[in-house]
Amino acid sequence: MMRARWIIGLTLGLWLSALGRDRFDDWVDATILPPLVVETSVEVLDRNGDLLRAYTVADGRWRLALPPDKVDPKYLRMLLAYEDKRFRDHAGVDTRSMLRAVLQALWNGRVVSGGSTLTMQVARLLEEGTTGEVGGKLRQMRVALALERRLSKDQILQLYLHLAPFGGNLEGVRAASISYFGKEPYRLTPAEAALLVAIPQSPESRRPDRAADRAEAARNRVLARAVGEGVIDADEAEAARREVVPGLRKPFPALAPHLADRAKAGLPTALTHRLTIDGKLQKKLETLALDAVADRGEQLQVAILVADHGSGEILASVGSAGYQADLRQGFVDMTQALRSPGSTLKPLVYSLAFDEGLAHPETMIDDRPMSFGTYAPQNFDKIYMGTIRMREALQLSRNIPVVALTEALGPAKLVSAMEKAGMGPVFPGDQPGLAIALGGVGVTLSDMVQLYATLARGGVVRPLSWRQEAEVPEGQRVVSQIAAWQVGDVLAGLAPPPGAPSNRLAYKTGTSYGHRDAWAIGFDGRHVIGVWMGRADGTPVPGAFGADVAAPVLFQAFNRLKGKLDPQPAAPASTLLVANAELPQPLRRFRSRSAVFEAAADAPAVAFPPDGAEVELLAAGLKVKVAGGTAPFTWLADGVPVVVGSDAREAMLVMPGVGFVTLSVIDAEGRSDRVKVEVR
Repeated sequence: MMRARWIIGLTLGLWLSALGRDRFDDWVDATILPPLVVETSVEVLDRNGDLLRAYTVADGRWRLALPPDKVDPKYLRMLLAYEDKRFRDHAGVDTRSMLRAVLQALWNGRVVSGGSTLTMQVARLLEEGTTGEVGGKLRQMRVALALERRLSKDQILQLYLHLAPFGGNLEGVRAASISYFGKEPYRLTPAEAALLVAIPQSPESRRPDRAADRAEAARNRVLARAVGEGVIDADEAEAARREVVPGLRKPFPALAPHLADRAKAGLPTALTHRLTIDGKLQKKLETLALDAVADRGEQLQVAILVADHGSGEILASVGSAGYQADLRQGFVDMTQALRSPGSTLKPLVYSLAFDEGLAHPETMIDDRPMSFGTYAPQNFDKIYMGTIRMREALQLSRNIPVVALTEALGPAKLVSAMEKAGMGPVFPGDQPGLAIALGGVGVTLSDMVQLYATLARGGVVRPLSWRQEAEVPEGQRVVSQIAAWQVGDVLAGLAPPPGAPSNRLAYKTGTSYGHRDAWAIGFDGRHVIGVWMGRADGTPVPGAFGADVAAPVLFQAFNRLKGKLDPQPAAPASTLLVANAELPQPLRRFRSRSAVFEAAADAPAVAFPPDGAEVELLAAGLKVKVAGGTAPFTWLADGVPVVVGSDAREAMLVMPGVGFVTLSVIDAEGRSDRVKVEVR
């Protein structure tokens, strides 16, 4: 009977125990967990996977993604040795540690050690709960048990690596390592690893930037435990204790900030953006940009763009000298701003003229005052050199020859070539004219670098790209390989700025009207670099010439890129490499395709007033001027002689009245020119 009762009692006890266990399991399984997906910072990485820039999460905290295999194993061993030795074995709650903590508290009358596991700490961090209250501790235990049933140990550890607090707005081991040590946490010293273990226990009171002494003391306790657990030896610990605790937070990387913003805006749901940027080069050129404007007032700005013209990959993009709201308007990305290119479009005009058979680098062309209908351009320096070679005209950036070439080509041809090159030109009134050759068009620095990259690649486009995963196919041909090489050869003969090496860098400078934009763009056998300088608001910069301010920066940028230029390619096999006297007769001197209808180069031309102008009748008469021709001159108004046999190139014509009138001038050889104007 006694045996039967014992058996019944044992059976009942086991049944009750099983029932309690099942109800406990049901209780754990019914736990409503907080969201287990932790928001981490959006990251922008360079071509080598290094961090260019990171963004804070929605609440303004720094919290960067970090899987356990990307953190120093020494840190993980220290963390488990100090916080949770049986992390890999318990089910979320370590009853041995909990019992020890309770007994120590009862014996000492105060809390001596905590019984919380890493899983319980993760539970508290997920719910941002308290640690001291009994209800809070029980909730942590329940959530910890539930977490262990739904996540792997590595997943729980990763949550800790993301959520552990490190003072201020720093959360997670990676954010703390970058902020306190200026480096990623995959390679830490024992002192650094111990400090990262110690801070989360009391993050605000142990912040190294505010309480270095308390941080050091806590770090040393972790080092002592690490020695006791065999993680490091005594010598390592002694050396670590001598290491100075960092007293300041370091800024998070913010390289290529403008391009990073564009990447984030372009793919707003992506957490990681991998760019073609070379982080080390980017840093060098951002420093160069700051140096370039350091002593040039508070408003001068600079932008630098570097690309591999073979692949089209952008290697560095400096949108401004300082990403900040200052008088330079540093938040504006000047690589994307519409500006006037000045003379930097001239190489395209010459390459098209060479390609069309209108000219050759050794062809002679006139550099003299001339009008193109109502358009009468002038050279920038108001000096005219007479008849010169095309090579000299481009190297010396003469305006009259390039306008003559543009007239022969037609502005539409130039516009079409720009668009083929992937540029997005914007014209005043959407009506391109001859002034486009001298900068009468809106373009971006990115546009211009792509154009020069096309010339450097032998005349074939490959659009610039800055996302690593982007597939950029080779584009269409803009000019022939021969014409592209000829222009590159001419530009490589341009004298470098004072103090720069004579390395045959093919480059061109430009200055827009009113000194609003200063440019220098160049290429070698592999890379192309563009430099723009000016004011972001478009106001003039008196005395700023591309050759004086932008060209030195261009040469310094190439020096920081690698120090030595890649050689330019050899001339294509069919290139005509001869002097002017050996050129075919039509190429020896430039004549446009309509030259048979044109007046001789020295024929008389009404220089003032221009055709179609409205002019004021003065008391002394109407002022007129003649250019070219041979004196004496005869002036007529509506066919009636007004001045006869004048040797002067200026005259005052007595007019019968106001209204429309046709003015004609005839020189000693019977050559003439005429304009129609309205006299008021």
